[in-house]
Formats: sequence, structure tokens, C-alpha cells
Amino acid sequence: MATPPRRPTNPMEAAEAVFKPVKKPVEAPPRQPSAAPNVRELVSIKIDRAVLDHFQEDGPGWQDRINDALRQWVAAKT
Repeated sequence: MATPPRRPTNPMEAAEAVFKPVKKPVEAPPRQPSAAPNVRELVSIKIDRAVLDHFQEDGPGWQDRINDALRQWVAAKT
């Protein structure tokens, strides 16, 4: 044959060629705390709808109210 066959002749090699080798996950470097104290960070959390409604019922500033409630909870734990 002048040209090689379009399909591999060894089915085991063909099956292994379909899958990529597994790579080890890259470890993220340890997270350093922010240098400035009391700097807020943007995060995404999931909370119950009833909790969100409670904090939003007084209008704007609901994120600050959630932050204050969490700060009080942390202070009470320490």
C-alpha cells in the first residue's frame, strides 16, 4: 500500500488515543490575607430566600446589614 490505512490497525491503540492522559491538578498557592485591615472582598454565597428578603426589606444597604450581622456573630464566638 502506498498510503497508510485511515483507521489504525490496533484497536487498543485507537482506544487509548481517544483519551488524554490524566494531569495532576495544580495546587493553588496559599491565599494571603489582604494587607489593608477592614477591606471588603467580593464573594459569592448562597443564602436562603427568606434570609435575603429579611435583609432587603429595609431597602438599600442590605449587604452592609448582612456584614454587620455576621461581624456580630463572629465577635460573639470569640
